[in-house]
Amino acid sequence: MGNTYVIVAETKGDRLRQVSLEAIHAAALASHKEDKRIALLLGHQLKEAADELALYAEVILIDHPDLAAYQAETYFAALTQALDPIQPHAVIFGHTAIGRDLAPQIAAHLSAGQISDVTAISENGDAITYTRPLYAGKAFENRQFSSSPQVITIRPNNIAPAQPASTSSSITELSYTPSTSLRSVIKDVVSKSAGRIDLTEAKVVVSGGRGVKSKAGFQPLEELAEVLQGAVGASRGACDAGYCDYSLQIGQTGKVVTPEIYIACGISGAIQHLAGMSQSRIIIAINKDPEAPIFKVADYGIVGDLFEVVPLLTEEFRKLLCDPS
Repeated sequence: MGNTYVIVAETKGDRLRQVSLEAIHAAALASHKEDKRIALLLGHQLKEAADELALYAEVILIDHPDLAAYQAETYFAALTQALDPIQPHAVIFGHTAIGRDLAPQIAAHLSAGQISDVTAISENGDAITYTRPLYAGKAFENRQFSSSPQVITIRPNNIAPAQPASTSSSITELSYTPSTSLRSVIKDVVSKSAGRIDLTEAKVVVSGGRGVKSKAGFQPLEELAEVLQGAVGASRGACDAGYCDYSLQIGQTGKVVTPEIYIACGISGAIQHLAGMSQSRIIIAINKDPEAPIFKVADYGIVGDLFEVVPLLTEEFRKLLCDPS
């Protein structure tokens, strides 16, 4: 009998996050044919998400009002109640805010080794090699586990998502016994990003720096991102200047993104910002300063005023994508 790999799936609202499907594929890359793969879904009123998830793996669903919003203590309690009877060989999370919070707790609970922020998985003989970036993406290391259980987090947008099967796998619903020793309780959740594409999972990111000059300066960037079905990000300088919310910050102290296309508008390219986006597949820089450091990492560079260049790009992309005739 093979080992059991558990994928901790995430939702945004009532929809599955893309990284959950990437984690399922990661489990397939790390396991053998005879191994069992189970997707574990926690939340409330997630039947549709569970049905969708069942096209990719066997599902264990824990549905309870206390799990409607993420809270570390309740999610940890629910996870351990599900994981302990399974005794998994490995538990795989997305390298998201939730995954980064829960993974070390689960690793400690299981006395497991942990490899975080994995960007590639390969087979090397009988061993599985996990690749992860170091030093803000300047170097990479290959790591292997010497024992089990194992805990892994994968960086979004680096491993291809799993493909759905023609038939659904089983869905098993487990009961959840709320903890009586909670030290904190969520009273209300206020989200500023409702309806937007998740920044860490976006295929296209249009990002602005101090060069946008004001809150209104982000409007052309938002229009371009909308046409490209992407997300808007920002440098810390733009956030510190009050041009946008810190939830958009990309960099060493913000979010790490690896989109297919990253468009940097009015961003000089400080090392702290590069740490959050340098692994993007294609980087396009727009800046008035031809000596800006961002051009050293860019695949394509446009020297010019972003307020002239970005609207022109938006118009051309709109013609190509929205009106192909």
